[in-house]
Amino acid sequence: YAFKAGAGRVVVAADWSQIELRVLAHMSQDPMLVECYQKGVDVHALSASEILEIEPSAVTKVQREMGKTINFATIYGQGATALSQMLKVKRNDAKNYIQKYFDTYEGVKLWIEDTQARAHVDGFVETLFGRRRYIPELRSKGAMDRSFGERIAANTPIQGTAADLCKIAMLRIDADLIEAGLDAQMVLQIHDEILIDCKEEEAEAAKAIVVDAMEHAFELRVPLVVSAGIGESWGDAKV
Repeated sequence: YAFKAGAGRVVVAADWSQIELRVLAHMSQDPMLVECYQKGVDVHALSASEILEIEPSAVTKVQREMGKTINFATIYGQGATALSQMLKVKRNDAKNYIQKYFDTYEGVKLWIEDTQARAHVDGFVETLFGRRRYIPELRSKGAMDRSFGERIAANTPIQGTAADLCKIAMLRIDADLIEAGLDAQMVLQIHDEILIDCKEEEAEAAKAIVVDAMEHAFELRVPLVVSAGIGESWGDAKV
């Protein structure tokens, strides 16, 4: 309750669903990942079912969380040792999970390898919108530094593009709120979430503007999906 609206006002909290994985689907063009998001399939449950070789309908909540961890570990470039610690499993099991993940999403593996190879040549990577990050670690003589640089190379286009999308959405939200004549202001952005402070009677109108701006920030190969809530505080508004 650290973020609370004043008297007669409320907080609108809106956040993207799995924006980084959706960006990964767009950039890698992996057929299965793209199809999942286009059809609204639960990607975390699907990954768990493929990795554990069980039917999606049989995936438990714990197993889905495992699938989620592996999905995001891919973005962050976690190896078998780090993943085994995160999942609290043997390193060899984690290694097999990673292999099965890339067997399932082969397009993701090819994109990561191609992105890292180009980064070694160029010395930098770019987001979808051309924002560039130089990676001097790739020129290092130390293997650990080069490995770190490769993780940056694969991660930056995804996280950087997600950040760019958020900035685009925020610019549109600001303009649209003003155009609509609402007494509403953006007060905070946290990762993939945007908070609006507005009059209580204008909350639904503000919410509609925010959701529309975020879901249509840019047309990817997969839809951008946003959930939003209204409450007296950030905690109350979170969906």
